[in-house]
Amino acid sequence: VEPNATIREIRLMFHKLYPRWYPARQSIKLDPKGKSLRDEEVLQHLPVGTTATLYFKDLGPQLGWTTVFLIEYTGPLFIYFLFYFRMPFVYGLDERFTSSPHPVVNLACICHSFHYIKRLIETVFVHRFSHGTMPLRNIVKNCLYYWGFAAWLAYYINHPLYTPPSYGKKQINFAVVMFLLCEAGNFSIHVALSDLQRNGSKIRKIPYPTKNPFTWLFFFVSCPNYTYEVGTWISFTIMTQCVPVGLFTLLCFIQMTVWAKDKHCTYLREFKDYPSLRMPIIPFLL
Repeated sequence: VEPNATIREIRLMFHKLYPRWYPARQSIKLDPKGKSLRDEEVLQHLPVGTTATLYFKDLGPQLGWTTVFLIEYTGPLFIYFLFYFRMPFVYGLDERFTSSPHPVVNLACICHSFHYIKRLIETVFVHRFSHGTMPLRNIVKNCLYYWGFAAWLAYYINHPLYTPPSYGKKQINFAVVMFLLCEAGNFSIHVALSDLQRNGSKIRKIPYPTKNPFTWLFFFVSCPNYTYEVGTWISFTIMTQCVPVGLFTLLCFIQMTVWAKDKHCTYLREFKDYPSLRMPIIPFLL
């Protein structure tokens, strides 16, 4: 291997010798317990001498992130409709194909569908993935999470005994406005992050606010897309006033806080001039 060889080139050489382990399935490390080396890293720039020992780990069968997201997000979209249209096997034959007398139930279906349709559109046209694949075994866990919660939420929101929010139209209207603002903010952040990786660049850059007011949250947090995402589900909780939605929102917040903290720490480690005012997910707090 030449000193100026990249890790990507080494992966391709390895794949040529062992066709079973394609590049996305390989984890190449300098130390068995260390982190995987990135494709763009050059061998001679690594802390090695004239000879180097690289450690290989099989990551298992992989699935492209675009495919992963399409599977994860398509499920909730159609599962929700099974409950909204009250299929015979859901609430019983007496309630089959009936509709709720409460307008908020129709509105909740529109908002839930809009959220996942937006995600699907972003997956195809907006997102750029720095890591191209995910282990196939994780798709089952992720689908159980997204699909299972979609069924749980839909069951109670579309139930024949469901009652609308305590404060009526005022509560619902406030929640709808909040929902649309958060969805717009989330989309704006995803577009801004995508623009950082134009022309297929994988170089990590510090994201900064643009002329779009929704991106100004970058002044205060490292991951405003997660902030807006949590805000979306909080507004959906207020709109439906449903306990399962609230529990789902809480779990989303916990998981996204973990992701945001991890990304925030990565930014601090890689950029010495990273803005000191930023917090991971909640301005000035968390």
